[in-house]
Amino acid sequence: MDPQNLTTTVTEFVLLGLTQIHQLKYFLFIFFLIVYIATWLENFIIIIITVIADHRLHTPMYFLLANLAFMDVSESSVSAPNLLSGLLSKRKTVPFNQCILQMFFFHLIGSAIVFFLVVMAIDRYVAMCKPLRYLTILNRGVCMGLVALSWLGGLAHSAVQIGLLIQLPFCGPNILDNFYCDVPQVIKLLACSDTYLSEVGVIVFSVCLVFSCLVFIIVSYVQIFRSVLRIRSEQGRQKAFSTCLPHLIVVSLFLCTATFAYLKPTSSSTAGLNLMVGVLYSVLPPIMNPIIYSMRNKEIKGAVSKWIGWRLPTKSKMSIFLLQ
Repeated sequence: MDPQNLTTTVTEFVLLGLTQIHQLKYFLFIFFLIVYIATWLENFIIIIITVIADHRLHTPMYFLLANLAFMDVSESSVSAPNLLSGLLSKRKTVPFNQCILQMFFFHLIGSAIVFFLVVMAIDRYVAMCKPLRYLTILNRGVCMGLVALSWLGGLAHSAVQIGLLIQLPFCGPNILDNFYCDVPQVIKLLACSDTYLSEVGVIVFSVCLVFSCLVFIIVSYVQIFRSVLRIRSEQGRQKAFSTCLPHLIVVSLFLCTATFAYLKPTSSSTAGLNLMVGVLYSVLPPIMNPIIYSMRNKEIKGAVSKWIGWRLPTKSKMSIFLLQ
């Protein structure tokens, strides 16, 4: 009898990674819950002060920063809720359709962020090399168009990734040694046919996307640095470099964590390594990006202090309230 006739179609995946950390599940639940809430609060504050609270921040740079904050919240919301529910749930399984949706949105948002980092490099290039025409070139319509193109690029990339996946037949075993569904691991471990072409397609398409965007960013910053070095005053050069530094850190953080996530060995990964990769790739950038952009930005720090100070009651306000 043909062995393939003995297999059954996979309807759900067992997330084995969640069963291997049973003793730490309460600690990890509290830890990831705090991180998830902090990610929401940080990015929500960035969106509020750049879009609503402070009209002085209604510039292309802060419009793009607000969109990055929205992307960060969206990215963390794809994997974090499932991880939190899985830590406390007795059933460590995820339905096949839910797994496909999770992978689709994870790659949609992740690749949209890659394209968006290029958009932010364009913003820095125009600000540094064509400062007098900055607001004219990057007007609201152009900025919204660039944001839309980032999402469309992410949609196209995700559609290709999932298209390479769903064409494969899936049969037992349905055990996924991870905390979330991920395209390379699902293809390599769970498909019951030859997956070589699909694996190569996923890797090549992802590498081409990241490499082309990285080259564009590098070329942009070569032009930026050439323009900055022509500034005569030391203070002017330092200010110019300080406005570009957060974007460079964000690009490095995102690309390094993404590269580590996809270059790690799939078959030999342990539960601890998978957890660390999940934290680095899907949790660390969203919670760190607002901090990175706020540390050296006086406008953001001032707007946050003003907004929080306006929300919180001062001593004088409390005294008036108590005397009434």
